[in-house]
Amino acid sequence: MARGPTYKVPYRRRREGKTNYYKRYRMIKSGRLLRAVIRKTNTQIIVQIVKFSINGDETIVGVSSKSLRRYGWLGDLNNTPAAYLTGLLAGVLAVKKNIKEVIPDIGLHKASKGARVFAVMRGLLDAGVQIPVSEGVIPPQDRIEGQHIAEYAEKTYSESEDLFKKYFGEYIKRGLDPRNLPQHFREVREKILKILSSGEEK
Repeated sequence: MARGPTYKVPYRRRREGKTNYYKRYRMIKSGRLLRAVIRKTNTQIIVQIVKFSINGDETIVGVSSKSLRRYGWLGDLNNTPAAYLTGLLAGVLAVKKNIKEVIPDIGLHKASKGARVFAVMRGLLDAGVQIPVSEGVIPPQDRIEGQHIAEYAEKTYSESEDLFKKYFGEYIKRGLDPRNLPQHFREVREKILKILSSGEEK
C-alpha cells in the first residue's frame, strides 16, 4: 500500500469501486451538464436524469422499473423489455420537463453489445431525448419486446407444463402468460407514451 507525506487517500466511492472520477471529470468537461444515470441491480433498473452542479448533483427525473407497475406491467423488472420501458418512461418525463439531450452515464457497468443499459438508451431515444449511442450496440427490436422470452416459454410449455409453471410461475401469479409478453409489452409502451399528451408527470 502506498504511503508517504504526499499520499492522498482516494475518495471512499473510488475505494469501493463505485465511482470512476476520471470518467466523471470528462463528462463535466464536455460542457453537457445533463446526464442519464443508468444502473441495474438484481431486481430492478434505475434511470435518473441528473444535472451537474457545484453544490451537488440535482436529480431532475428519477424512475425505477418498479414504476412500470403503475402502467400495468406484469413482466419481470430487470430484463431487457423492462429496461427499455424504464428508459422510455424516464425519457417521456424528461421531455415533459423540456429536456432534449443527455449524455449516458452507465457507471461501472460493462458496455457490451445488446446490454440492458443500451435498451434503456433506446427507450430514451424513442421518447424524444437525444443521447449519443451507436445503433449497433442497441438490442434488436424483437429482443426489446421480449420475443426471446415468449419463444422460450412456448418451447418449455410444449415440452412440459410442469416445467413451464416452475420457470414462469411468477409471471402466472401476476396474471401474465409469458407467451404473450410481446403484445403485453406493446400495450404498456402505448400507455407510457400517452403521458406526452396528458398532464401526468409521475
